[in-house]
Amino acid sequence: MNETLTRTLSGIVYILILITASLYLHSFLLLFGIFLLLAVSEFCQLVQLKKTAPFLIAIFGYALFAYFDVSRSSAILLLLAALFVSGKCIAFLFNANQRPFAPTSKFVYLIGYVILPIILITKIPCIDGSFNPKIIISIFILIWANDTFAFVVGKSIGKHKLFERISPKKTIEGFLGGLVFAAVFAVLIAKFFIFQPLFNWIIISLILSAIGTIGDLVESKFKRVAGVKDSGKIMPGHGGILDRLDSIIFAAPFVFLFYQILYYVS
Repeated sequence: MNETLTRTLSGIVYILILITASLYLHSFLLLFGIFLLLAVSEFCQLVQLKKTAPFLIAIFGYALFAYFDVSRSSAILLLLAALFVSGKCIAFLFNANQRPFAPTSKFVYLIGYVILPIILITKIPCIDGSFNPKIIISIFILIWANDTFAFVVGKSIGKHKLFERISPKKTIEGFLGGLVFAAVFAVLIAKFFIFQPLFNWIIISLILSAIGTIGDLVESKFKRVAGVKDSGKIMPGHGGILDRLDSIIFAAPFVFLFYQILYYVS
């Protein structure tokens, strides 16, 4: 089958599964529980970490924090831990040294870069106290809009490399194009789909575009150190789950932080 057609069909199936599962809380939690296990498996392969303990940590953490309500203080602690590791990931991205990871570092990245962000993703649509599927669907629409238009604009007029050492195909023009079009989609979402304050969704679109792009680069750095093109092969033409979720995984703690700021200033 033609590679473009394979990639397109695989992407459509992924989108349909994601949107359909996100309509109901239990199917949403089940799907992201599966995503978590796949992401943990792929990350362990990238950093050469045995999978038994990571799977146990992921299952226990997800069952405890995703399936049950947690206090705001507990959620803040999870957020702070994820943000701390996000800082380490950014330092790792800009560090030209590519030495093998120490065993302790592998677990720190596993928990703070993969497990906690996916748990926080499950908390975002419940930010107002009840499950609102439109929030998570809107977030993914913005991610897809940013990715699509960053690619289109970069392919059309991109001349200046964004971070050539890690991702040779990304351009500054593509990044700005994705940023602008994600903001346009945020306006449409706020006014015609979710009916929430426009300012909030403009900020969320900027977080998803800017921080999500960093997340894409961070995952590319992990793959470069591991010497692989894709994190996995579960999605024909797209790679692994980490390849598909790298932007939202990295941006999720920052989106959750934004919602916490809104809560405290309101």
